[in-house]
Amino acid sequence: MSAVSLRKILNKQELASLLQDLVYQLNIAIDVELVDGTKLISIGEQISENRYPIEASGEIIGWVVGKEQATLVASLLSCLAKQEAEKKILAKELLERYQEIDLFEDISTQLTTSLDRRQIAQLVLQEMSQLIESSAGMILLLSPDGTEFEIIAEFGVFFEQNQPEPSKGIIGSIVQSRRAELINDVQADSRLWGEKNVNALICVPLRAKERVLGAIAIGTQKTYSYRTEHLKLVSIFASQTAIAIEKALLYEQSTQAAIQAKAQTQKLQQALQDLQLAQTKLIQSEKMSSLGQLIAGVAHEINNPVNFICGNLRYVAEYAQDLLNLLQNYQKFLPVAPPELQSQLDNIDVEFIMEDLPKLLDSMKLGSDRIVEIVQSLKNFSRHDEAQIKAVNIHDGIDGTLMILRHRLKASAHRPAIEIVKDYGKLPLIECYPGQLNQVFMNILANAIDALEESLVISHWSLASNESQITNDKGQKTLPSITIRTQVLDDEWVVIRIADNGPGMKENLIQRIYDPFFTTKEIGKGTGLGMAISHQIVVDRHGGILKCRSQLGEGTEFWIQIPVNYSVLEAVAGHSDTNFVSPTPTTELCSSSDTEGFIPSTIPMLKPADLLIRHTQLIQRLSEQSPDLGSASPDQIYQLFQRHPISLKLYATLLSWFCCYNPTHLND
Repeated sequence: MSAVSLRKILNKQELASLLQDLVYQLNIAIDVELVDGTKLISIGEQISENRYPIEASGEIIGWVVGKEQATLVASLLSCLAKQEAEKKILAKELLERYQEIDLFEDISTQLTTSLDRRQIAQLVLQEMSQLIESSAGMILLLSPDGTEFEIIAEFGVFFEQNQPEPSKGIIGSIVQSRRAELINDVQADSRLWGEKNVNALICVPLRAKERVLGAIAIGTQKTYSYRTEHLKLVSIFASQTAIAIEKALLYEQSTQAAIQAKAQTQKLQQALQDLQLAQTKLIQSEKMSSLGQLIAGVAHEINNPVNFICGNLRYVAEYAQDLLNLLQNYQKFLPVAPPELQSQLDNIDVEFIMEDLPKLLDSMKLGSDRIVEIVQSLKNFSRHDEAQIKAVNIHDGIDGTLMILRHRLKASAHRPAIEIVKDYGKLPLIECYPGQLNQVFMNILANAIDALEESLVISHWSLASNESQITNDKGQKTLPSITIRTQVLDDEWVVIRIADNGPGMKENLIQRIYDPFFTTKEIGKGTGLGMAISHQIVVDRHGGILKCRSQLGEGTEFWIQIPVNYSVLEAVAGHSDTNFVSPTPTTELCSSSDTEGFIPSTIPMLKPADLLIRHTQLIQRLSEQSPDLGSASPDQIYQLFQRHPISLKLYATLLSWFCCYNPTHLND
């Protein structure tokens, strides 16, 4: 059927009148007929049988019958038919372009909703199968090295056994050539390799910029089923699919990179945590080592003169007693002294001296004994010569620590005395690092004293009947106290419980007390290292348990549990495999409280963000001490740090962690 209808052209009113005028001027008669002889127009009485063709796009669509001058009419109608054919072709092209644009937008909208390459491929095949007749289709991706195909979506069966391979078969050669092809007789193609289930196919490479990602192919069992417009349609799908798949591949790569970066970050965080703990341990160990050396040195220096005094006091007492006896005998044999001597005796009050001198010597003996006890307590606390495992009486370490803190337990103008309640059980000798355990006792007891001193309920106290009493929140009279209990647990563990009746803590603070550099104390009063070091000593160093329970207004209690025979535990760990863990791994990982309300300690972690928070908090606390810190000069800031040396060490340590992965050790 002709693409141009001659009947429609002649139905135009303007053309009919134009033909009549032309025929009258030429003085001829004409008939216009279709190819099959159907007469459309007849003007005048026809006496000629000459026929002249009306052509459009190389095709005869009708005839003009008449004399020789009728050729002019035939030429005119052919020109009009040609114009009409061109209009139809242009309209068809415009319609196809519009349909392509509409399809392009529709495909783009659907493909941008997903970043999964398989989901994208399946969606494309589903859309194509609805628009183009096909019995099979697939989308393939080339491997990064270009040696194999990966089928990411398909329907129907393209290949029975052999899977497509690059540079083999029709699809492989099309991908290699990077040019789309339409093949309407697959079985006659010389490149046929495995595409035996289809007789016609369209294959378009998926190209992203200058790189071929793969190919999209559809096929049918009917030969000569596809036309050029089908190839254009598949090409549109291919271009959009290539863009979407490239985005999906980039997303997958970025996701994989993010996973690898996260894993690397976790490794770095673990390494940073190890460095933090090592740094914390070095700082506190050096401080305690310096303190131990100082205490040991002081004890040693005091010990020599004290021994001299104690050793001679006994002889002084004997000599004084002999002299007093001699004086009494003189008085017995010479009851009346000479006047000069009697005057001297009255001046020095001999009777009082004879009565008071023994008491004075006894008090000196008590004082020297007390000094000996203090020296022994200092030695027990420092344990400077006991860096290795040693069996010791744990009570000696606790008593030595209390002796050092005695000055803080006494009453002051702002608070009553803090009572120490000891409930010691019968304990065996404990194998441990005594100096380090004394450090734990010092940290916990010092924190308890700080809590009692800072408690608001202690701010209003009264002295009555020589007893220091305070008023708690309920209006009851109570005494600030610290209770220390020791006991044996299951014949394998020793438990030391240290409790105070201070203000207590919130649970969120209990979870953080073991974090390095976390402190609730005012600037200059705490480093935030004490409990982190205590956790290391009890849990890591001794394989024990450290946990805490506290309620607001009811005080805080710490539970320290260490093995009786540490050497046995260490030997078991040394002979077991690398998966050896402490005897109580579940408690170390669980942050919930046990049946008695104790919250186990967790392994302290300090992330880079936490370091920044610590940095900010430290600056804020310094700003409270010096409101003009923001505009202060470097010299003024240095002077502020000089007034708070603990803050200077904290700040320097934080900066060393920010700036390097292996922070240098800071000297005290």
